[in-house]
Amino acid sequence: MTTEDLLLDRWRSLPLDKQHQVLDFVEFLQHQSAPKRPRRSLRGVCAELKTDVTEAEIAGTRREMWATFPREDL
Repeated sequence: MTTEDLLLDRWRSLPLDKQHQVLDFVEFLQHQSAPKRPRRSLRGVCAELKTDVTEAEIAGTRREMWATFPREDL
């Protein structure tokens, strides 16, 4: 008996809800072993927006955001 035959035989003996769990697990394993796509930089993702944002503008926005961020008194 091949591994495939053995797997199918045991899978068929499970209740329907357990068969679905096995299928979910197989899909998880497939996703886990799929080749990883390289990540694009944020600049590359936003390139089609045709905006020019300077480092100074980013720094200013960060300061504004952190200025209103709630803090615990120590």
